[in-house]
Amino acid sequence: MSKSITFTIQPGGKLCGETRVPGDKSMSHRSIMLGSLAEGVTHVTGFLEAEDALATLQAFRDMGVEIEGPSNGCVTIHGVGKHGLKEPKNALYLGNSGTSMRLLSGLLAGQPFNSVLTGDKSLSGRPMKRVTDPLAKMGADIKTTEQGTAPLQITGKAGQLTAIDYTMPMASAQVKSCLLLAGMYAQGETRVTEPAPTRDHTERMLAGFAYPVTREGSTAMISAEGSLKAMDIDVPSDISSAAFFLVGASIAPGSDVTLKHVGINPTRTGVIDILRLMGANIEVLNEREVGGEPVADLHVVYSPLTGIDIPEHLVPLAIDEFPVLFVAAACAQGQTRLSGAEELRVKESDRIQVMADGLLILGVDAQPTPDGMVIQGGKPIGGGVVESHGDHRIAMSFSIAGLRAQAPITVLDCANVNTSFPEFKDLVKALGLDLVCTGA
Repeated sequence: MSKSITFTIQPGGKLCGETRVPGDKSMSHRSIMLGSLAEGVTHVTGFLEAEDALATLQAFRDMGVEIEGPSNGCVTIHGVGKHGLKEPKNALYLGNSGTSMRLLSGLLAGQPFNSVLTGDKSLSGRPMKRVTDPLAKMGADIKTTEQGTAPLQITGKAGQLTAIDYTMPMASAQVKSCLLLAGMYAQGETRVTEPAPTRDHTERMLAGFAYPVTREGSTAMISAEGSLKAMDIDVPSDISSAAFFLVGASIAPGSDVTLKHVGINPTRTGVIDILRLMGANIEVLNEREVGGEPVADLHVVYSPLTGIDIPEHLVPLAIDEFPVLFVAAACAQGQTRLSGAEELRVKESDRIQVMADGLLILGVDAQPTPDGMVIQGGKPIGGGVVESHGDHRIAMSFSIAGLRAQAPITVLDCANVNTSFPEFKDLVKALGLDLVCTGA
């Protein structure tokens, strides 16, 4: 895949109109994983046809699962049952997808075959000890590089995993989900306790597939006693993708945007809560439940923003949205302070440092800290050339900054926008951002 894609954004403009952003990435991954392990045929609509979720789909095809599609977001999965996966002939290549790699490491640890998980340069630099260490306590045999990174060489330990009672040192939905999937193949009851709430799509979807998973307070519990029954899944729009439009409409005078059918799972709505604390005008309309997940339409109109100290309890509920929230902070009057977000340093890029570097180039007073950032907002945003470091959320965030810039912004290395949101450039242009995409 060529890495030469550049976004050039002309300054100013506003966002107006109605749109539906693509399906939720977290749920798209999990629909393939659990549908493959279910008995019967699972039908998925709203599936995210982007590189990360497609990497998960291909991995299960490589393990013998018949999957039709995707076609216009529709996927049909012919489940093989909990013990029906076959040994892949080659390494499973997961591209840029940390979710695929971390969740699959738990799922594959208890299989009767060996497997190797690889990824692109960015994924190969991301820490995997956070999942391989607790999995080792369950009896898993997973080898990493000396740095604790991919490729992961997994020796299947079918029937040999034992349950653990694990308190996670940091709030991570990927670690929690990895251990719950491993717990489906372990003797005894696996218990995972999280220090702060994280997205609960895995637990909700397991329950939807009729697999017994229980919760007591901040602890989720699962055992090998159970099987998955096929179901129909309608994947709502991804709130992490909607966040770019929520911020864009909040910062650009004259904006008025409605986002249809967005997932508003309470473990994911930190971005709405934070923007509202800053003074954003966001209405939640037409609330309903689809497949066990809450969904609504979001209506946002421009409103002047004010800097805040971001409450730490909201940090895990908005962890993927901070790059674009930093742009909101740059446009807000006064100081915005984020702390408790050291997790941002080990995403697709070091999102704290990369966003601070880019904001400084645009003339914004942004000071990185070990676990967050302090931004003095409200001054004019300039133009310039910023580096996305191949991180899709960085690229899209600096594109949105163009709405309030006084000169053109050029964002380099934007190919990885295709990992989560290939339609971004077309949707944002249709709503009013002057963005030109050049390169392959």
